[in-house]
Amino acid sequence: MVHNTIGHIHSIETFGALDGPGIRYIVFLQGCPLKCLYCHNPDALEVGAGTLKTATEVLNDIVRYKSFLNGGGITLSGGEPLLQSDFCEEIIDKAHALGFHVAIDTSGGMPLAVCKNVIEKADLLLLDIKAIEPELCHKITGQDNTNALKILNMREQLQKPVWIRHVVVPGLTLNNKQLTELADYLVPFRCVERIELLPFHKLGEYKWETMKLKYELWDTPTPTNEEMKEAIKIFLDRQLPAN
Repeated sequence: MVHNTIGHIHSIETFGALDGPGIRYIVFLQGCPLKCLYCHNPDALEVGAGTLKTATEVLNDIVRYKSFLNGGGITLSGGEPLLQSDFCEEIIDKAHALGFHVAIDTSGGMPLAVCKNVIEKADLLLLDIKAIEPELCHKITGQDNTNALKILNMREQLQKPVWIRHVVVPGLTLNNKQLTELADYLVPFRCVERIELLPFHKLGEYKWETMKLKYELWDTPTPTNEEMKEAIKIFLDRQLPAN
């Protein structure tokens, strides 16, 4: 076990209900190697920024909420938590010793060589596959999907659970061909317990404006309810656990 690791923290949420099963204490870590066109937390991208805390300090605060987290647990999110893999590993080890369930919410943007231990130890992986086609993934994030798919394959070998997340963006991933290819790719994976298709939203756009960053999706609409139903149907038709 690593000890006294210092992490760069963007923010915390003490009562999260969307990032894993049950009520979650969510630690949003600072820094991300990707540059997603639709990132809703561009303020979490800068590496080396954020509040410095040791893993022990983080766990000491989490323990205060333990009675509320029964049936839930801790989620390490970001930014990209795997960018701080040593910190995540220490959190997981210490959290497990205290009886907590730990999920990692990741874009899969880091190579296995630097995050293998975290991928092995996490109780649940929330893996955001940006696009199944490498070229489209690169257009969306600045990086292809090689690392994400290797991480998924490792979890399959371990037979440890994964929830897939995929943002549905008009003009990019809201495309029957793209969605069908992703669904077909996921069919053989027994580790995938859930597939969450997330509609692109406009909630983070003000941050891009405030930070004076170039944003390319001002005119991109949110998918309609009907478009989302049609997208989900592609996965359900393949007996995949999508919603």
